[in-house]
Amino acid sequence: MKTKSISISFSDDVSVSVDSGSSISLPDAFESSVREDLVRRAVHSARANRRQAYGHREHQGRRKPVAGMKHSVEWWGKGRGVSRIMRRSGSREGAENPHTRGGRRAHGPKVAKDWTQKMNTKERRAARDSALAATTQGDMVRSRGHRFDSDVSFPIVIEGSEGSIEEFNLNQGTQRFIAMMDAIGLGEDLERARNGRSVRAGRGKMRGRRRKTPKSVLLVVSDKSSIGRAARNVPGVDVVVAKDLSAEHLAPGGDLGRLTVFTKEAVEEMR
Repeated sequence: MKTKSISISFSDDVSVSVDSGSSISLPDAFESSVREDLVRRAVHSARANRRQAYGHREHQGRRKPVAGMKHSVEWWGKGRGVSRIMRRSGSREGAENPHTRGGRRAHGPKVAKDWTQKMNTKERRAARDSALAATTQGDMVRSRGHRFDSDVSFPIVIEGSEGSIEEFNLNQGTQRFIAMMDAIGLGEDLERARNGRSVRAGRGKMRGRRRKTPKSVLLVVSDKSSIGRAARNVPGVDVVVAKDLSAEHLAPGGDLGRLTVFTKEAVEEMR
């Protein structure tokens, strides 16, 4: 499979001109069959394997009680015609029993629980190749919610008109990157991600996850040191090295068709 790259040149600090570049042979992975079921399983497996164990410690009586066992309670004794359960001191309300109102949780989370989901290495690679092939289909990319100009052709591979595009001048780097995406025809998607940021509902906002940002452009490079540093501050944009590319990068949440931009050097490294 071959494609035409997009040649990028900078006339001054932020002015960008775009021209047709050279013909590039793509790896065979770009022609893989699209398997949504396999991609979803790979993404869910990756998320499950990162999940951290949580739960309470072992109950050690009054010295170190666990959640739900930290009440001042008493038992009324036999002969009163009531159930033999612990009650809050000075009250009729039950406590510390899982079957009573106000009681503890019956079977709380255990730290020993194993959340991992096994997936074969060949299946994981096949899922990555499948997600990679989905990025070449414009209809699938648009159906995922991305916005781009009608004349954009996929896959999007960029190169520098004079040397490597990854030898990026970091002076006003973020502005230069945004100008480059505008010139390619992806500026509308960057604006969608920037305007789509919202405050998370629920307790996650108190735990370091206050804002939600829509996923926008995925930039695949061979080295993050230059253009990757310029792009990392743009809302919704992710940067990944070609050797670390996975199905989760290409299909966040298991949804195929992420808007992906490859550098010429990254494509050569993927062969």
